[in-house]
Amino acid sequence: MTVPNSTRRGPRGFGVSGWVPLAAAMVLLAGCASTVTGHPVGSEPNTVTQHVAAQLSTLLPDPGQFPVDYDAVVLPAEAAAQAAGDLTGVGRGSTVQPDGCVPPAQLFGPNQTAIVVGTDNQTRATMTVELTRTGQPLSVLREQLKRCQQVHVSRAGAITTVTTELQQPPPIDADDTLALRRTVAPQVSAARVTQSMRTLTGQVADVRITVTYMTFGDAKPDTAALDELFTTAVRKVKRG
Repeated sequence: MTVPNSTRRGPRGFGVSGWVPLAAAMVLLAGCASTVTGHPVGSEPNTVTQHVAAQLSTLLPDPGQFPVDYDAVVLPAEAAAQAAGDLTGVGRGSTVQPDGCVPPAQLFGPNQTAIVVGTDNQTRATMTVELTRTGQPLSVLREQLKRCQQVHVSRAGAITTVTTELQQPPPIDADDTLALRRTVAPQVSAARVTQSMRTLTGQVADVRITVTYMTFGDAKPDTAALDELFTTAVRKVKRG
């Protein structure tokens, strides 16, 4: 798939005349009786009904709230669209296999997608906070990621393999959370540079909060800084 630049009655009984003698019917009912234990469970909703009124751009962490050593800047809409593709490994105009593994469609604008990126100028690692409006609960994304642990992405003749591994979700006060590790590896590359990410995601009403630590190569991720920034981002959205 290519990412766009989103009553008939039955018989009356078992006898020849179409009815069951009363005694026989009582025996049949007694033999079929059973007790089911437990509680009824409703199906999980696939839409979000609650709404955060504040503009997304006002809910981003301030650059000064980023961990020490990360110089942060808020991205304009066009740069945010590019960054969103980098975070999933699927840029606009890409073809994704297998089918059904294209990341959820999103709109770009100050109240649709808001992104702030911090860069460690020594390690060149980045930490990105992305806020998006969504009408779907986080469980929909989780089920897609379970089906799409490895996908092949083709764009402008280049092919990459995106591998995603779900991890233990972080404990935080949100409607739902998930965590993942992701690598984006080119099929053909002289340098064989692999993009590695650790991502924490939470959802509060119709706002999805995604915080990603990204680096190139095998450097150990700064998980403490990631946890700190994720906590900051979720709390700010919760306050609205």
